Amino acid sequence: MPEFFIPASASLQERRPRILKHGDTFAVFDHNGDVVAGHGGAEGIYHRDTRHLSHFYLNMSGRRPLLLSSTLRDDNALLICDLTNPDLFDGDKLRVEHDMVHIRRSRFLWKSACFERLSVRNFDDEPHRINLVLLFGADFADLFEVRGSRREKKGTLHPPDVRKSQVTLGYTGLDERERHTLLRFDPEPQEISGQHAAFEFDLAATETKTIFIEINCGAAPKDETATRRVFFSALGEARRALRRASSRAAKISTSNQVFNEVARRAVADLYMLTTDTADGPYPYAGIPWFSTVFGRDAIITAMQTLWLDPAIARGVLFHLAANQAVSTDPASDAEPGKILHEVRYGEMAELGEVPFRRYYGSVDSTPLFVMLAGAYFSRTRDLDTVRELLPNIEAALDWIETYGDRDGDGFVEYGRRTSHGLVNQGWKDSYDAVFHEDGKLATGPITLVEVQAYVYAAWRAAADIYRAIGMPDRAFRLEAAAKRLRRRFDERFFDEELGTYVLALDGEKRPCRVRTSNAGHALFAGIALARRVPRVVRTLMDSASFSGWGIRTVATTEARYNPMSYHNGSVWPHDNTLVAAGFARYGFRAEAARIFEGLFQASTYIDLRRLPELFCGFPKRRGRGPTFYPVACSPQAWAAAAPLALMRICLGMRFDPGAGHLTFREPILPDFLDEVTLRGIAFPQGKVDVVLTRTGKEVLAQLLAREGKIRVMTMS
Repeated sequence: MPEFFIPASASLQERRPRILKHGDTFAVFDHNGDVVAGHGGAEGIYHRDTRHLSHFYLNMSGRRPLLLSSTLRDDNALLICDLTNPDLFDGDKLRVEHDMVHIRRSRFLWKSACFERLSVRNFDDEPHRINLVLLFGADFADLFEVRGSRREKKGTLHPPDVRKSQVTLGYTGLDERERHTLLRFDPEPQEISGQHAAFEFDLAATETKTIFIEINCGAAPKDETATRRVFFSALGEARRALRRASSRAAKISTSNQVFNEVARRAVADLYMLTTDTADGPYPYAGIPWFSTVFGRDAIITAMQTLWLDPAIARGVLFHLAANQAVSTDPASDAEPGKILHEVRYGEMAELGEVPFRRYYGSVDSTPLFVMLAGAYFSRTRDLDTVRELLPNIEAALDWIETYGDRDGDGFVEYGRRTSHGLVNQGWKDSYDAVFHEDGKLATGPITLVEVQAYVYAAWRAAADIYRAIGMPDRAFRLEAAAKRLRRRFDERFFDEELGTYVLALDGEKRPCRVRTSNAGHALFAGIALARRVPRVVRTLMDSASFSGWGIRTVATTEARYNPMSYHNGSVWPHDNTLVAAGFARYGFRAEAARIFEGLFQASTYIDLRRLPELFCGFPKRRGRGPTFYPVACSPQAWAAAAPLALMRICLGMRFDPGAGHLTFREPILPDFLDEVTLRGIAFPQGKVDVVLTRTGKEVLAQLLAREGKIRVMTMS
């Protein structure tokens, strides 16, 4: 098995867990609100890549309560699980008939802690004695252990520190760091140990009693106030923080109520996944496996949401700039000017058992960083930010030309510097994602099609920045380099027989003649010559590539096609977004709308209307939903942002912040939408509200309200 592969020992899709996140803490619960140890799954409460609670199980008189419902609030602020009692017996005598006692578990995360209110109400017309027991435990497993990595040695679990109303579980890792989990209960339990807390009380008819629980992933709370008071104050703070963050975003409402649910969940997931760093808001990649800083994922998420909330892009740029490599380190694949791939804080990363403590093994993050800087400037005309980032942009450009181009052939290649890094370092980073037409794996250094496209776009974006700050000579040289790259790219990557661009060139510069979605990224970045585009679009929209739900990563005609694989035949929402953006860029707007419609229809079959990281590439069948991928992250930032980005793409939304112009260029609405209202679209001059309506074959934009001198235009 490849070293960092995520084994599918338990299907996330089968369990459909409930997810909460705040900052560097996230939680995965089953529908009852429990964490059940021993299933080989991902359930637990995690903080900075360590599982601080691996078992948390509620029983009632020794029986598990029956599930009534389990849902997240629309803003992801609160998980609510409604349960009821099963038939409870004393010996052979029925003591409490089922469905007489209601249990509501209300839970949220805030500042490294999980808070719960457990309300118990008796709906019977006679009193009952209630016995509730919470069983708990903490294995302090590193996230990579949970994912399947095996460790020969582990640190030391400490004996529990048990007091009247609290228990502290502790662990000292091989990295000599102590990690603690504190559980506090209010009221004081009748029994308490290092593994359980038991409550027994009498409930009169219609009476309700409440238990408050705090699970803190760290030292003892500074606030020793009763847990019930902390619950309400923390809940208020958590909800206000979510409202403040999401209030930056433009608001979307449409004529389709189901899509409105999709959009609301997308925005809620985006802001739940976004962590406030010292450098600004930063979207963590996804839960459960990738709830941390990823360079590529955050950059693409920021691009997808730039029209909606430019502050996300600014935060991503500054955080990645602050962590840009300044020296060469083969163990972490770092080179001066290179942009992060991934950061990890767990014990295994600290000890070097995995290379991801601060890891730079992605070939595309660096040109994407420059692309995002250019896109942010184009969206905001924020010259001060661009000037501040200029040394980082310059360092990234230098990396592209010196370290990125390993053999001096004018293309950017990758190859890991040690045997412990990632074998493949593009967005398709599975060990088997780059191969030849006969299925043989390509050997490096590998020159990916989309990376050359990103470099082209990065040079063009940087040229715009340098021209704006008064450095026209530098801008001219970058544009000239982009033109040369475009010409050589067309010569080496376009394949007449395939009708598209090849996936890559291997270490001997032989083309990997495989039909993949990567080719669509060449359209997204603008490197494709106009005369090539119609054939690329036809190839990608052919039934071999387009499943009906979206474009597959690898076409069904190719040797390694497997619709159940991670990267060789699956459908990724974010990938489809970039391809759709490429289609629209060259005027193929109807095809972009088909992609939008396919992903929307897929979302209608998915729990919470939440697009996952990926799903299987089986063809769409009438009356059936998509086939899920067993260990796909959900929510995943760039999947959450996909419907938001597709809205902008189909509407042809363009910004001229200097002039205060919002233009809808050849807007199109997919068949499931007749009208779209967008409120609070931000400009330096103010904000604007617009409505777009289908009128016959056209889509017309109408100004609803504006603050400041902003003009709205439609161009056909």
